[in-house]
Amino acid sequence: MKPKDRQQTDSALHVMGGVEQPPSINLKAAHQFMNTRRNVLTAENYVEGILRGDRTILSKAITLIESALPAHQSLAQEIIGQSLPFSGNSIRIGITGVPGVGKSSFIESFGRFLTQSGHRIAVLAIDPSSSRSKGSILGDKTRMEELATDPNAFIRPSPSSGSLGGVARKTRETIILCEAAGFNVIVVETVGVGQSEIAVHSMVDFFLLLMIAGAGDELQGIKRGIMEMADAILINKADGDNLPKINITLAELRNALHFFHPSESGWIPVAGSCSARTRNGIPEAWQTISEYVEFAKGNGYFNKRRLEQARNTMHISIEESLSNHFFQTAEIKKQLKKLNESLTKMEISEYAAAQMLLNIYFKRK
Repeated sequence: MKPKDRQQTDSALHVMGGVEQPPSINLKAAHQFMNTRRNVLTAENYVEGILRGDRTILSKAITLIESALPAHQSLAQEIIGQSLPFSGNSIRIGITGVPGVGKSSFIESFGRFLTQSGHRIAVLAIDPSSSRSKGSILGDKTRMEELATDPNAFIRPSPSSGSLGGVARKTRETIILCEAAGFNVIVVETVGVGQSEIAVHSMVDFFLLLMIAGAGDELQGIKRGIMEMADAILINKADGDNLPKINITLAELRNALHFFHPSESGWIPVAGSCSARTRNGIPEAWQTISEYVEFAKGNGYFNKRRLEQARNTMHISIEESLSNHFFQTAEIKKQLKKLNESLTKMEISEYAAAQMLLNIYFKRK
């Protein structure tokens, strides 16, 4: 050991180096936080991204639409308002049918045919939701594997939990953004035959009902009202051993359509068959839709229907907003609990209870 080193070690004042202490601030986390703060998008940023076809920004904007947070809703309405002038240039198609009819398979074959023909398609699938967690199964994207990877297609599953009015409003707003992003064919797929079909029918130009052959009416759950809403009815899975049954069912279906009242548009519903697996009948389905659009635009019904849909959506939105505000009012919450108890004891009629709450809400005596 050198003399100089010996002097240092012999000193009682010598301090060992020890372990270097970490900084009091996590610099990496702070850097990420500042980057996140800088990357907060304005409504203008969202609209610019949507117009240039940025799928990530489009998806984020749709998430804002689906959010219940007031701040998100406010931003979403700004985005929708700025996107509105760039929307409306699409054909909106509603597709329904009972579970097992092959809706997802049909949409994938139909969508692939359209993208290969130069179209851009957006599929908005109203997905089944858990009644407890409100979570969505989101299975349509996995069932449409080819279409999901197609650069000219966009698939967005949305949870169906909530009121029909809420589902209709959010889906309609999503349609506006997809149209602004350049998708000229919008497909809205429903969960199955039920009340949601009425909501979907109120936001599309063309309503397609898919059926299968060889199943009883009880099994298919097809109601006359649903069939009367349809602009076309296709019997799916028309391949292999199903063909004989398909022909019989198709003949019966065409006979039944003659007894339906003419639609408001003057269009006579078309019945046909198709196979999502072999793609037979898929080009014909698109041809039928194109003929309908030309027919409806020719007699003015196309634009008239869209205006009616816009008015109905406005009324539904007003009703839903008023209802939400009504039940969130503090005094209403307080009195509602008491009136529920009075109703249970049969001390007051439901009509009188409702009127009392309305009087409180409107501050009338």
